[in-house]
Amino acid sequence: MNQEYAKLIIGDKTIELPVLNGTEGGKAVDISRLYEEHGLTTFDSSLANTAFCKSTITYIDGDEGILRYHGIPIEQFDRPKPNFVEVAYLLIFGKLPTTNELADFRTRLTDNELLHEGIRRQFNDLPPKSPPMAILSAMLSQLACYHEKFLPLGDDELFVEAVARLVSKARTIAAYSYRRSQGLPFTYPDPNMRYCANFLHMMFSIPHLQYTVSEAVEDALNLVLILHADHEQNCSTATVRVVGSARANLFASCAAGVSALWGPLHGGANVEVMRMLEGIHVGGMTPEDCLEAAKDKANPFRLYGFGHRVYKNYDPRAKILRAACDRVFAALKTPDPLLDIARKLEEIALADPYFIDRKLYPNVDFYSGILLRAMGIPTNMFTVVFALGRLPGWISQWKEQHDDAGQRIIRPRQLYTGNNLTHYVPIEDRE
Repeated sequence: MNQEYAKLIIGDKTIELPVLNGTEGGKAVDISRLYEEHGLTTFDSSLANTAFCKSTITYIDGDEGILRYHGIPIEQFDRPKPNFVEVAYLLIFGKLPTTNELADFRTRLTDNELLHEGIRRQFNDLPPKSPPMAILSAMLSQLACYHEKFLPLGDDELFVEAVARLVSKARTIAAYSYRRSQGLPFTYPDPNMRYCANFLHMMFSIPHLQYTVSEAVEDALNLVLILHADHEQNCSTATVRVVGSARANLFASCAAGVSALWGPLHGGANVEVMRMLEGIHVGGMTPEDCLEAAKDKANPFRLYGFGHRVYKNYDPRAKILRAACDRVFAALKTPDPLLDIARKLEEIALADPYFIDRKLYPNVDFYSGILLRAMGIPTNMFTVVFALGRLPGWISQWKEQHDDAGQRIIRPRQLYTGNNLTHYVPIEDRE
């Protein structure tokens, strides 16, 4: 196939730039040598239209509402039974595991679920009301102090062991962060329980009463983690790649991802949805009133959970979670007025030309918070659960980057708009 070029014309100069082709028909203009050869940079605020890496992990078509992990549509992970550990293996190692490979990976997770007692004792030194995301980020970094042999990751076996430690211990740290915020005694993990059930056990069991994990809730948590497991080059994933490009270790890189995810514009979106729904419920506004307020630019009301930076169609993850809500609430037999409000908002919005013309459809955050609430997970833990789900994606992106022999440290350019040459003035001469 002949190389295709794009032409950049500046004044009387024409520059030919190679065009790269993705496997799904996407194209990118290669500007990597533009500065070196022509002294020019490009300006792309927030990197909204810049591909800064090649990746085989996740494919998104926002116009068609498509999300795939290593080519597999996200919808196929829902039934017959969602399995987060299987999807984590797929993302990290690039293929679905065999029965033996999955069993071995599960065993490694179980073997590494306990925290070093030195780390566990550090929880006691934290303020009781510490934000769980702050604890998660700090403790992931602390893992590097207790598992130093995994910092270089010089061979495949070391990498697998590091992955097992990180994925398993992050779950324990997440549960402990909640227990600390509630002043509750820590509950040790149960080696006989599966990944999601074990997390719920550590969250909610108390010394005299073991938490009973229902199948519907366990499946729903598996599904929530799967749907958040990777989403191309979002803010936190890009952060992991930027930090990892400096050859920072896996623990530090993922801790940086947690910090990025903590931002309310990224991982905190479902929290905003829940606050909005609760405000509607308590304030007595009707869904119709809310949508009219959302369309009024002079009104401070904001409609959260609709629209997405990438999707200009119905977010495929939201469709799956919408159906999961039906199953969970039917199994629990506990109706939630917030779900009723959400359903009505969606129904009205999808029939309103204002939202249709602007392609504002429900996104993953619209239903994930309602589902987590049904499981008993408090609002301040929503983003922590998001981080647990996204961890395999971060690890897979970190590994892909480190396996690329041509990868250099990520160092964007800037367009300087400050002062021209200015001279230092001694303090006694300043006015």
